[in-house]
Amino acid sequence: MSSEFSSNGAQSHEFDCEDPVNASTRSIATNAERRALIDRFFRGNRGAVSSHGIEVDGDEKREHGIGKKSGPFLSGAAYCISSCSMILLNKVVLSGYNFNAGISLMFYQNLISSLVVVLLGFTGAASVEKLNSKLIMVWIPVNVIFVGMLVSGMYSLKHINIAIVTILKNMTNILTAIGELYLFRKHQNQKVWTVMFLMIISAISGGITDLSFDIVGYAWQVLNCVLTASYSLTLRRVMDEAKKATRSGSLNEASMVLLNNLLSLPFAIFLILLFGEWEYVINADVTKLPMFWVVATASGLLGLAISFTSMWFLHQTGPTTYSLVGSLNKIPISIAGLVLFKVPLSLSNSFSILFGLFAGVFFARAKMS
Repeated sequence: MSSEFSSNGAQSHEFDCEDPVNASTRSIATNAERRALIDRFFRGNRGAVSSHGIEVDGDEKREHGIGKKSGPFLSGAAYCISSCSMILLNKVVLSGYNFNAGISLMFYQNLISSLVVVLLGFTGAASVEKLNSKLIMVWIPVNVIFVGMLVSGMYSLKHINIAIVTILKNMTNILTAIGELYLFRKHQNQKVWTVMFLMIISAISGGITDLSFDIVGYAWQVLNCVLTASYSLTLRRVMDEAKKATRSGSLNEASMVLLNNLLSLPFAIFLILLFGEWEYVINADVTKLPMFWVVATASGLLGLAISFTSMWFLHQTGPTTYSLVGSLNKIPISIAGLVLFKVPLSLSNSFSILFGLFAGVFFARAKMS
């Protein structure tokens, strides 16, 4: 799906909340297991196997040396571009077009993601597990939180500028670390807790100095941080049980994307009917604009692209590089959001935003140490 949030799991190097769909890749307990699942996802039908585990035929071996050199750059660029573009397009839809139906937008984007993954599965381009009642029942608690996470993310992005959303999302890291401590007895080093303290300072100072402060938007973002951390922690608890419910005994990224997006559709329909969004969508002038649908569709496709490009990038590099690049990528996203949407800034607010962004980078480095 799409709201910039990332995959979680037993991997401990980062708690990024930018792509909820990605939040599944890091549920895989070990680097070896993650590597094996990624290889299965990018499986081919050719003879030899490269040093990265990708199957290639004899004629491709000579070209693969070039691919090894360009692969990390291309995959990293694809991940960063899709990530940045999706957040900006979501902001355009919600604020630029003043679209007041965030649940309906989530439904549309998740429907697109589901259809694309099903198509990839039918064509054999991706390995997708067959869904069964046992797997669905195991996954429903995770999916309920997933839906709440996406909806709260939509509404916070509508009311708050991208830079502030980014630094407030750092709070998810803190909540996740606390949850890991109490639920999994996982301890962080002193550097991590120090950086988390800096994140708290940056979030508080960012809110105090925000010239466009919106209490509704901040409330949605606080809820989003709680739900994102809950999603991460719940996913880790049910992942082993979910794997047992599959025929292959594993659950790759494409299957998790399909599970999350497909199961979210009935919940979204219920919420749309409950809050009367369907009347707004039918009668709103903005939904009659072809360009609105182009942007909304593009944001949905980019949300799915983040999931796959993040997998590609992780496959080409490793958790350390992936984590650091993800943190650094927030800086151009925030700057672009400030410039493109003409956000009013004071010197103190600018400093708070920069402080929060670099605290995120330091957090990634501290987790690596």
